[in-house]
Amino acid sequence: MAEILTSKYNYKIDIYTSNAIDFKALRDPKGKVLKPDNKLFHKVNSLKIKRFPINYNLSENEIYQRLKNIESFNSLNLSRECVTKFIKNGPYLEDLIKFFITSNEENYDLIHTTFFPYFNLVICLLFGKILEVPTICTPFFHFSNPRYSDSVLNKILSKFDRIIACTYIEKKILVDKFKIQNEKIDVIPMGVDDKIFRSNRKMQTNHYKFKEHFFHEKEKKFRLILYCGNKNYEKGAISILKSIPLILEKIKNVYFVFIGPSSKAYNRELSKILKFKRARIINFTPDNLTGYYDKKKIAAFKEADLYLMPSRTDAFGIAFLEAWAAGIPVIGARIGATPEVIRENIDGLLVEFDNPLDIAQKVIKLIKNKRLKKKLGLSGQHRVSQSYTWDIIAKKTHNTYQNLL
Repeated sequence: MAEILTSKYNYKIDIYTSNAIDFKALRDPKGKVLKPDNKLFHKVNSLKIKRFPINYNLSENEIYQRLKNIESFNSLNLSRECVTKFIKNGPYLEDLIKFFITSNEENYDLIHTTFFPYFNLVICLLFGKILEVPTICTPFFHFSNPRYSDSVLNKILSKFDRIIACTYIEKKILVDKFKIQNEKIDVIPMGVDDKIFRSNRKMQTNHYKFKEHFFHEKEKKFRLILYCGNKNYEKGAISILKSIPLILEKIKNVYFVFIGPSSKAYNRELSKILKFKRARIINFTPDNLTGYYDKKKIAAFKEADLYLMPSRTDAFGIAFLEAWAAGIPVIGARIGATPEVIRENIDGLLVEFDNPLDIAQKVIKLIKNKRLKKKLGLSGQHRVSQSYTWDIIAKKTHNTYQNLL
């Protein structure tokens, strides 16, 4: 989106972030970080990025006292309990704070941050005070996750000049439950590079083919059921594993492909399911992928029969858009924002969260009903082209910026 805003609307966008590349690194030195010699450290495509190291060595009390010494921080009127909780979530970027306090060269019209409930929200508000410019937050508020119901943390959202919600359900929760002013919230969904994922099954040359590389010769006509995301309980990956024996009772010739970082709980459940002789599972992690547009990932989306992510922790779910762009139907959970994203029986199906039997029944229904499967996939593909390309989302964001300014 920043690339489009820069090229199409003549924005100058500077990106400041940490060097963390997984959630663990936000608060734990054992997490994964990007090294300065990596080609993506300073630049991604046409965008310059300034990454700052995370300070793990200070206590929460020491960090709070350092913040209290900053005059602009005190004017935010955030309680100590609120700030301490954000410090605990990380990442604490002391060098970034010093950079903004000491730099006299930066001249911005607004500052936009993302992802509640991390410490960068505090940094964004602090910068807004220092530079006297508006602040925007896209919180990706996972309101169906109990962790997000903390009233102490949620008070910070009212401090922003504008909130961008991904769905109208998210906006309603923020207004009704957390008392954010209605006029402060714009609804802008997520987007996708639809042309990259768009499937053209008739093209047989010069395209990486997933089944050719990972299915045995006699298995080329087997079904492919795809999951892509963090492999944990919240995203529904463990529930999918538990549904596999139930699915295989009715459909024998099927592969399950999981793409994303693994959790300990997922690995434990996976070891149990792999003992089930007919379970064919292909498991990818970031370590054996080359990035967001890895050719194996793109090929898996293009060749999948359906995309399955029965999550309760998504503010939207970009992977649903990726699947639709490829023309395949999706199955999500009937919880949180997903019922607004997936129109049941129009472009996908919904299941009860953490219900392996319901998951199995809906998968079997789609696999056995080719007409329904095709109808849902094409409906989703058309919807993406009309509403969810990054060009469309960037234009809506541009309008929000201009209205605020």
